[in-house]
This record gives sequence, structure tokens and C-alpha cells, in this order.
Amino acid sequence: MSSGMADLHISGLKGLKKLDTTMGRTSDVCADDSVPTVRAQNLEELHSLQKKSAPNTPRGAMTPRGAGTPRSEEERQRQQLQSISTSLASLTRESGPQVVRGEPGNASAASVTGFGSRYERGPKFQAVSDSALKFTHVLYNLSPAELYEQALKSEKGSYITSTGALATLSGAKTGRSPKDKRVVSEESSHNDLWWGKGSPNIEMDEETFLVNRERAVDYLNSLDKVFVNDQFLNWDPENRIKVRIISARAYHSLFMHNMCIRPTPEELEDFGTPDFTIYNAGKFPCNRYTHYMTSSTSVDVNLKRREMVILGTQYAGEMKKGLFSLMHYLMPKRGILSLHSGCNMGKAGDVALFFGLSGTGKTTLSTDHNRLLIGDDEHCWGDDGVSNIEGGCYAKCIGLSKEREPDIWDAIKFGTVVENVVFDEHSREIDYDDKSVTENTRAAYPIEFIPNAKIPCVGPHPKNLILLACDAFGVLPPVSRLTLAQTMYHFISGYGVGSRMKLAYTRSIIDAIHDGSLLEAEFSETPIFGLHVPKAVAGVPSEILQPENSWKDRAAYTETLKKLAGLFQKNFCNFADYEVGGDSNLTQQILQAGPLLD
Repeated sequence: MSSGMADLHISGLKGLKKLDTTMGRTSDVCADDSVPTVRAQNLEELHSLQKKSAPNTPRGAMTPRGAGTPRSEEERQRQQLQSISTSLASLTRESGPQVVRGEPGNASAASVTGFGSRYERGPKFQAVSDSALKFTHVLYNLSPAELYEQALKSEKGSYITSTGALATLSGAKTGRSPKDKRVVSEESSHNDLWWGKGSPNIEMDEETFLVNRERAVDYLNSLDKVFVNDQFLNWDPENRIKVRIISARAYHSLFMHNMCIRPTPEELEDFGTPDFTIYNAGKFPCNRYTHYMTSSTSVDVNLKRREMVILGTQYAGEMKKGLFSLMHYLMPKRGILSLHSGCNMGKAGDVALFFGLSGTGKTTLSTDHNRLLIGDDEHCWGDDGVSNIEGGCYAKCIGLSKEREPDIWDAIKFGTVVENVVFDEHSREIDYDDKSVTENTRAAYPIEFIPNAKIPCVGPHPKNLILLACDAFGVLPPVSRLTLAQTMYHFISGYGVGSRMKLAYTRSIIDAIHDGSLLEAEFSETPIFGLHVPKAVAGVPSEILQPENSWKDRAAYTETLKKLAGLFQKNFCNFADYEVGGDSNLTQQILQAGPLLD
């Protein structure tokens, strides 16, 4: 095109200005304002440019603790895969499965490897099986974004909610299965565990455990891909436990990513062999004809082998509770008390512990915007103070509202797992009052999703111990001061069935405990239970502090109070013969602190 042709004239429109398309350029050639095309020959190459490689640990030379020779990235990954292959090893084969890091079909996946088993039990079979010929793809410590993609692609019932959380279903089981949980009775731990009447520990033999372990491992090895999480328990670095979770669902991997302590890249570099391993084959049932099995579900713990096997239940809370059981075994051996409690700290460094059964309000009340959150559910108390066992919070969602629990409400965002909730099909807004799937709807989120979380999650010795309960009978006061013996009695009893008092009143009572004003109150003693009840608490109607005031029939109140006292006494019979060092005096003191009937 010549420069003269760039001056455009519209014939027939006399007197109109010429349109100049040169835009001030003097060149004879029109400038090309377009950008270069992408450097890809096809869509696969284009997609490969979208994501850059980001290893879980830094590239280049790496020196493990205590070693003098740096490890290359290739050597580090080889050792990591070797450890995972060993974890997945069958006890009847010479080696673990051939494992490859990365998504099936990913051309950039790490090299394949198969390794010998570290277990020396039973005969070794040389015959090659179908599972030994295939590759097991390991998706290792994936990020929440990657786990979202896996869940949305492969797990029916996975959706992104309006706030960005991942909604998922736990299958037929929407809660834990305590009657299907078994603990191996073996010589190294038998005398350290509580067995028999009243105990939650139902025994199984080691041979049966190994049968279930083999079933779980074979199932996991039959899959094209498994999820592997290497994480920590306990924010106290001197008593930290390394855990490995091998699972078949992205939901389970994200749940544990949130609930356990997330290692830094540097910590993963030297993770090595885990202290405890969970084999979550919950999508696959146990064999009902196996000894000790009472249903298609079996949750088995072997403290000697440091392993847990899950079959026949996809409820993620089984993993959380299994690891807590492990800490109940390990920590007391180190002189540390493991506690089912929430924990927070005031600005002056005053720590409070909130004890209570599931649903009594530990998460709600420990999450207080006026105080620092150390943790909502599981803690250790040792010589140096308290530490959170977990890296996340597991909050009940039923009836959740922004007005009553703003911090928990705001924590349900991208990265959070919400279990079994119901949401609008179009807007994806969650209806927290809907119980269509279950009343036990839950949200699992990293603790740092709470703005005032204390990181690291440790604190000094507690100033206040708060025992939370729900009284279905309506005869116990909303708050009372306990003696030491009463504290031990009610701590062991673990009363927690019923409906909650108004949250605003509960928070007022908790505030009075924190600021010390409740200690200055005037108290009266209740009949039968001998509890010391304050006559007034700021922000709480005085008439509700004495429960008999809400009963029109005082005789019915007294009768119900006696009934509840009888239930407490019956429940405590499980502990009445307990001795400490061959002495039953402490037990008798605790018994006397309980309710007394004429």
C-alpha cells in the first residue's frame, strides 16, 4: 500500500475532513501492533506452558541432618519413593510396589521404582502378580488447589461452594464407628492400655490385623493413583510425631492436609521414615468372615507396628481420632498429658483449657476474637506448658451463623473441606440448618484461617480449666466452681448430652472466668451434687443460674436431680476399683466428690 492510499476520501461528502489512518507514523509500512503467538505447536504443549515445575523441596544440593554429602534432587526423590514403596509393601512379597510420582498419563512423572520390604515376616513368594506388574502413581503432599482438581475430576459429590470451600460426601457413614474399632492386644502395649468393662478399647489379635492390613494394601496398590501425605503431630518440636497417610480419595488427603501440621519444604527434605502410618482403604469393605469383624467396617490400630488400617468407612474423622488415640498412648510415656480440649490465651498470657465431649462447644468457645486461639480440640500439657497436637480445626456446621460464630463462618473458604452439607443447586450457598444428609455436618480448615490463631500453637501453663457439659435433664446449674476432687470426678465422668444454653450467656460466663470476676462472686451450694454456684454473673439473668427456678414443680425437679445423680454413680462404677500404685485412697476421694444420695 502506498502512502497516498492511506489518506482515505469519501466521495460525495464535500467539505468533510479527510480521515488520517497514519496515526502520525512516517513509515511507508503500517506498524504491527499484534503480540507474538505462543511458542507451542499443539494444545498439549500450550497446556504444559501454563504450569511450571515446583518441587516440594528446593532444587539443587541438599544435605540431610548428620550427613556430609549433599543429595541431589533426583536422589532425594528416589529415597522418598523408596520410603513410600516400603510403606505400601505387602508382607508376603519380596518388594514393595512399583511407584511413580505424578498423575497417571503425565509424561513428566518421576522415574519408576520398586523396593524391598523392611518387614521380615513369613515366607516370601517369588511368583509375579498382576499388581506387581503395574505402576502405582503417588500424588505426594498435593496443594489444596491440586486436591480440588482431583476431587472435582474423580469424586462424585464434590462441589465448590459459593465461598470457595470444597463440599464433599463421606458416603454411608457420616460419623465415627466406635463399635467397629479394634486395638491389637500385643505384649509391648497390652499392660499400658485399659481393657474390659467401660473401656473403648476392643481387642483383636495381630494375625487378624495383618489380614486386614493386607486387604487394605492390596486395594491401594490396585488403584492407578494414591494420595500420600507426610505431616506432623504436636507443635512442641521436642515431641513432634511424623505421620504418613495413604488414601484413595482427594477428600481424605485434603482433610488431613488441613488437620495435621503442614511441613515446610525444608522439613520435608529430611522427613525420612514416618513414626506412624495410616492405610485408608475406606472405600473397600473388610471381609465379614474375618475374625473379630462385626460389620463391613473395621478401624484397626496396631501400636507395636505403629500402623492404622481403615476399611469400610469413608468418614474422614476416623483418621483424626486414630491419631489422637496414638498420642494418648505415646505422650504419657514421655510424662506429657494428652487432652481432649480446646485452648486459647489472653493478651496477658493467661491460658484456658476447655474440656468436653464432642458437640459441647470446645471449638466454638475456644474460638474467641478477643483471645488467641492455640487449638480447638486436641492438646498436650507438659513441663513447659501446652501445645496443640493438630494443625487445623474441625468445626460442627449445624446451625452455624455469621452473627453467633463469625470467625468459624469466615474460615469456610477456599481450602476448607465441608462434609455432608446441603447447598443451593444454583448459587452453591450452604444451608447450615439443613439436616437432610446428617446432623453431623462438619468443616475442616487450617488453624491459620482463624485471624487470631497463635502460630506456633503453644502456650504457658493454663490458668483456668473449664469443663463443658450439656445437661439433658435441666437440673444442673449453667456454671459452678469445682474443688480439685470434684474436677477429677466430672472430668472422668464426661457428661455431655443435651441442648446448649444460649451462646451469648455462655460467652458472658466464660468472660467472667477469664477476667477473674467470677472468683469474687458470692456462691451458694446445691443439694446432692454439692456444686458451688455464683449468685450473679454479668450479662446472665440471675434466675437461670439456679436451675430449679425454671421448674414449676419443685418435687419433680428434686426427683429428676436424684435420677441424674444415680446415673452418675452407676457410670462411675467402672472406675471405683482403680488403684494408683496399689493405693485406692485417691479413688475414694474422687468418689466422695460426686453426687451423694441418702
